Amino acid sequence: MFNTKRASGRRVLTGIGAAVAAGAAVGAFALSGTANADGGESRSSAGKGAAKPTVVLEHGAFADSSSWNGVISRLRADGYPVVAAANPLRGPHDDATALRSVLDHVKGPKILVGHSYGGSVISAAAAGDPQVKGLVYVAAFLPAVGESALELTNKYPGSTLPDALDPVSVTLPDGTKGTDLYIQQDKFRHQFAADVPPAEAALAAAGQRPIAQSALEEKATVAAWKSIPSWDIVTTRDLNIPASVQRFMAERAHARTTEVAASHSVAVSHPGLVTRVIEEAARATR
Repeated sequence: MFNTKRASGRRVLTGIGAAVAAGAAVGAFALSGTANADGGESRSSAGKGAAKPTVVLEHGAFADSSSWNGVISRLRADGYPVVAAANPLRGPHDDATALRSVLDHVKGPKILVGHSYGGSVISAAAAGDPQVKGLVYVAAFLPAVGESALELTNKYPGSTLPDALDPVSVTLPDGTKGTDLYIQQDKFRHQFAADVPPAEAALAAAGQRPIAQSALEEKATVAAWKSIPSWDIVTTRDLNIPASVQRFMAERAHARTTEVAASHSVAVSHPGLVTRVIEEAARATR
């Protein structure tokens, strides 16, 4: 079980062990959930009578929408409509444009959640959208204007991602050459998902989505966390984005922060915790 305490405005969670993601995938747009609390760690009394906001989930690099399955099943059981968007992983500007098309289709208030590089995308996509009531960052980037994901990763030591990468040369639509980045499959679990069961991590390694190298170098042009209430889950055993970097970004954004001893793949290894923080944001912004 977890132990919680308050430290400098952060809720710190320590301990080992959490439910492994099960649950079902969702389609392209919102699916209405039915309230069916069973007393699990994600269950909440989110209030009765008022419509719940739609939770829009944006995955990051080296993952896909199925990485949210354990979170999706819990949110839906608690009555939240959910969309797990497909992130093209081409660059924050273009990916935010794609996400905004999803946001425009989903009516009513929304909570926008980003994992890893997905944090850069939601920070851009939510800007100027009055229907986005809260932002939840999950082991994610919160870039300020002029910052890139690569620059932030290197702000403090600790990331071992460069040595685990598998770069692949690709031909872009305009005929020029670019580079897509994967994580080497034999290094995937250690680097990305050390607290995920080996068989499940192997499936994720085989199905990982590559990110354009240029996407990690592209500088942010807007930062929605400056004007929208934000929550942040900091993963203290993260080998992709060091915990020191995550804390720096969370504190700068004045985000309500939860720390957990987890790998970068925290939505898979700790879906109940991630769900609980998302529902906290949803309740606080209603």
